[in-house]
Amino acid sequence: MADRSKLDDFKDVLGGAARSMARDPDLELAYTAEAPSQTGQHLKVPMPARDLPPAQVAEARGFADSFSLKLRHHNEAMHRKNAPQEALARACFDALEQVRTDALGSRNMAGAKDNLNAALEMRMRSDPIARAQNRDEVPISTALALLAREKLTGQAPPAGTVKGLDMLREWIEESAGTDLDGLNLTLDDQNSFAKLSTQLLQHLDLIKSDDESEAEDSEDDSDEESDDSQDDGADEEATGDQGESEMRSEPSDDDSQDGESDQNAEELEEGAEEEMGDAGDDGMMPVRPNRAMSDLPPGFNYTAWTEKYDEVISATELCDDEELTRLRAFLDQQLTSLQGAVTKLANRLQRRLMAQQNRSWDFDQEEGMLDAARLARVVSNPSHSLSYKIERETDFRDTVVTLLIDNSGSMRGRPISIAAISADIMARTLERCGVKTEILGFTTRAWKGGQTREDWLSANRPANPGRLNDLRHIVYKKADEPWRHAKKNLGLMMREGLLKENIDGEALLWAHSRLIARPEERRILMVISDGAPVDDSTLSVNHGAYLENHLRKVIDWIESRSPVQLVAIGIGHDVTRYYKKAVTIMDAEQLGGTMVEQLAGLFDED
Repeated sequence: MADRSKLDDFKDVLGGAARSMARDPDLELAYTAEAPSQTGQHLKVPMPARDLPPAQVAEARGFADSFSLKLRHHNEAMHRKNAPQEALARACFDALEQVRTDALGSRNMAGAKDNLNAALEMRMRSDPIARAQNRDEVPISTALALLAREKLTGQAPPAGTVKGLDMLREWIEESAGTDLDGLNLTLDDQNSFAKLSTQLLQHLDLIKSDDESEAEDSEDDSDEESDDSQDDGADEEATGDQGESEMRSEPSDDDSQDGESDQNAEELEEGAEEEMGDAGDDGMMPVRPNRAMSDLPPGFNYTAWTEKYDEVISATELCDDEELTRLRAFLDQQLTSLQGAVTKLANRLQRRLMAQQNRSWDFDQEEGMLDAARLARVVSNPSHSLSYKIERETDFRDTVVTLLIDNSGSMRGRPISIAAISADIMARTLERCGVKTEILGFTTRAWKGGQTREDWLSANRPANPGRLNDLRHIVYKKADEPWRHAKKNLGLMMREGLLKENIDGEALLWAHSRLIARPEERRILMVISDGAPVDDSTLSVNHGAYLENHLRKVIDWIESRSPVQLVAIGIGHDVTRYYKKAVTIMDAEQLGGTMVEQLAGLFDED
């Protein structure tokens, strides 16, 4: 016991307090120098210095209390059911629920109140609201959460946020002041709080509220369970609809399995390294709905000497927060002139996608939904009969897009810079349209073999060892992660020494396995590469086409037997000889426009 420090004692006490507050003996509390996070029962809070400065201690306690209160008072399945689908509305909805769980702790525990305030101060220091110079720069979700906190706890907002909050305060209170006041009455009832939050978002025009949506809402209680198939169709349209969003949320074929399937998807996304790091691509195969990965062709004779040195790692684990910020600034500075052109192309893609998601109606029908717009003529002349309308079905399916970017050394310089900024803008655009986007990269941990080759050499160099290098698969942005959280991660591609060799076939299988585990109906995988797979260590001890043949077989298998739609863009390299849907560009500056056109073409297909 003599070797224990005050920091060790603090960790023990905080872990016990978190488990007690969450009423969960299995809760695990860890410490991080990165952004605090919660994944199920695993909490990561800021690591205080060894001398335990009071401000840092309060911040660690604050995040631990906030996460614990959410575990205690929050039902994730209910939250997903009630949440709107449009990205901005969803962010506001999530922020209000966070305020609710924090307020329950602030009201009942004075110590927790102080801790939560310290954590809030820490979050707000890096929030755009603290730097906003005009109202367009103020995040609506942050402003709404601060006003709700003010109503629920009576506490003033942090000093650094007052200027930004005042830019939106009058608009929010004028449009939804009554709803904000009413939140206090539903604090202990998550379902009622969610319904009032949805009403609040409608009054702010973040979710459109018209006669037909009100009529549908009034019938939800009686129709939701009796007609699952109709609900699924309505929810699919709501997924991408910029304005229309119901009280219910994501479609589900079996409500009783909703929580379980959500948890599985979340675990696969949030714990990618833990779930897959040692098991390789087969680690995610049991969740595949149609066929196992063992259903590969009999001639799929490709092996790896060992997988124990391979890694699936997030960008934040390869680089500290300060360096990521610096690298992102360098990336933005390099591509200031290009970003405007790519943004225009992205806006064109957004208009095309939103056009597919807009609702359309057939009017003057004998039955259907009452057409409120034509009620005036009935009032003025009772001889007119009531008019009804029927909503047309749309084919815009729930969609997820994965961008898999070659992080090999040959991409160094302008190609990797343009790939990073193009992926960044595509993710932002697709998020606006309700399409989730994942950004992945692939390279190796070392040049010419690394630890895998050393292992092979120590075994006296057996013949035909297979792949002979350490893989590094990088997660820059998870599909469920908001774009603003992952924005600076793409700066990692600018890091000197990151880009090494490329083993495309296994990277493609890895990205495909993550996609196939997703619940979305349409899954799109876009590969961006500038050359054939090359790894000197592997090719020096196997035949020269070893990696290329494997890539061809993987592509053929995905294109012919997988539900995933595969498309590739080659930068200065003809990828049309590998992929059926592919395009080759000779100048990296064409990448942004080509990505837009390729994605738009996939969405335009029947």
